[in-house]
Amino acid sequence: MAFDGITVAALVQELKHTLTDGRINKIAQPETDELLLTIKTADGMKRLSISASASLPLIYLTEENKPSPMTAPGFCMLLRKHINNGRIVRISQPKLERIIYFHIEHLDEMGDLCRKTLIVEIMGKHSNIIFCDEQGRIIDSIKHVSAQMSSVREVLPGREYFIPDTMNKLDPLTVSREDFIHTLKTHPAPLAKAIYTSFTGISPVAAEEICYISGIESAMTAGDLSEDMGIHLYNQFHIYFEAVKQGNFCPVIYYNQNSPIEFSCLPLTHFSQYTTKEVSSVSQVLRTYYAEKNTVTRIRQKSADLRRIVQTALERSRKKYDLQSRQLKDTLGRDKYKVYGELINTYGYHLESGAKELEALNYYTNEKVTIPLDPTQTPGENAQRYFAKYNKQKRTFEALGELIEETKADITYLESVSNALDIALSEDDLAQIKEELIQSGYIRRKASKKKVKLKSRPFHYLSSDGYHIYVGKNNFQNEELTFHFANGGDWWFHAKGTPGSHVIVKTEGKELPDRVFEEAGRLAAYYSKNRGSDKVEIDYIERKHVKKPNGGKPGFVIYHTNYSLVIDSDISGLKLLES
Repeated sequence: MAFDGITVAALVQELKHTLTDGRINKIAQPETDELLLTIKTADGMKRLSISASASLPLIYLTEENKPSPMTAPGFCMLLRKHINNGRIVRISQPKLERIIYFHIEHLDEMGDLCRKTLIVEIMGKHSNIIFCDEQGRIIDSIKHVSAQMSSVREVLPGREYFIPDTMNKLDPLTVSREDFIHTLKTHPAPLAKAIYTSFTGISPVAAEEICYISGIESAMTAGDLSEDMGIHLYNQFHIYFEAVKQGNFCPVIYYNQNSPIEFSCLPLTHFSQYTTKEVSSVSQVLRTYYAEKNTVTRIRQKSADLRRIVQTALERSRKKYDLQSRQLKDTLGRDKYKVYGELINTYGYHLESGAKELEALNYYTNEKVTIPLDPTQTPGENAQRYFAKYNKQKRTFEALGELIEETKADITYLESVSNALDIALSEDDLAQIKEELIQSGYIRRKASKKKVKLKSRPFHYLSSDGYHIYVGKNNFQNEELTFHFANGGDWWFHAKGTPGSHVIVKTEGKELPDRVFEEAGRLAAYYSKNRGSDKVEIDYIERKHVKKPNGGKPGFVIYHTNYSLVIDSDISGLKLLES
């Protein structure tokens, strides 16, 4: 889980800086397990979204407002009664728990100054928002937890609030070297797991990072640590958490291709193979990461039907190709049947009736051959049988030659569609791919549905030298870019021998620097089936030399005398502009 105690510590630092001394201006409860607080600060109005959702608990600053129900829920009304117009005097985190305390001052009905605490627990399915009085008694919570629901702790009005310590974890900010080493050496699990299960607020990813920067294999058994290794690990552990104590956070999101895979508030050096995006605040990291994660998940779900159609067609075409290839292989020996017929006609005059074979000299190779015969047929009939077999296999060979090329083109086309689905980022991208499959005959257009207006646009990058580079997301866009958008003097790039996007560099009549060729090559490698490889061969050529064969499928081109380069698929240094 990325939302660990370290992330909460960074978030608390940000909230302290932004919200301390702010007054709660408005309290809303847009969802059953979500609060939206509007807080008036010296820098203007700020909105704080707090979600105790079991599937995605979150807390972050946002500019987005959400509609509230016509009748406010009871918990929302309670908060409005007690802390509306209250002042946030302090924001804190106990140890390194995934818990945030908002200490709030307000005036009661008699005008006396009172203090209350709004407690946000970010603990997966056990997440909650709890409102307590000065004595630490629970006034109410957004989720009630009875004794029947939990044997560890009741969360009900009138109960005393406490943090359940079910795993007896140590505080990584204060643990001594002796306790650190002793705890790990008595742990039977792999080292990384021993770290995140023994100390509060550490996620598996952070535990892997601590092992990595220590140079110790995370899979080794913690109990096998030597004394020197334990001391070295503790020193690195201490340095790592010193950054947390000092508040030296650097929020960043890690991407694998276009998909966000992790976020962190401290560097993850063992994620060096992934591209990164540094973000100015923890709240922005959380908003961006989960929004993009949800987008990728939603696009994956929405593309499932298209993927199934493409995969089914691919499997069918591949089986067809294998069958045709075997049939073609069977025709490769067809010439011998023609020779057999000729030899029977030449030497068969002396055969006795009912002969089962003929031994003769093959005058083409000057070698003896034995020709099987049908004893119920005359030599002439045997010869005609072999000529007929030869002619049949010849016709099969000629027909299969064309069919195999068609089947191979179908496979190449479907693989290009599969690649387009891999790089699709929006519903508009999927709509364009679906329209392509309809026009190609893989999907039947519903009679009631009109042709959709396609809104998807190619990727648009700016090179380090200021040249505009365009990348097609699918075959329609590849066709448009290459034959309608690009000029003859623009440069065209494509990964060699593999499905991928057409990449166009607009030259504006200028000679391109070498670096532009390298960056365009990286884009062609990244948006191909070979993305992630260190060495991808790229073909590139001036656009005027790229041709479309008659009857070719969308995006299919031919070219000759091209240039080639071999390059990696790292595009982290390139700037993506709005399409």
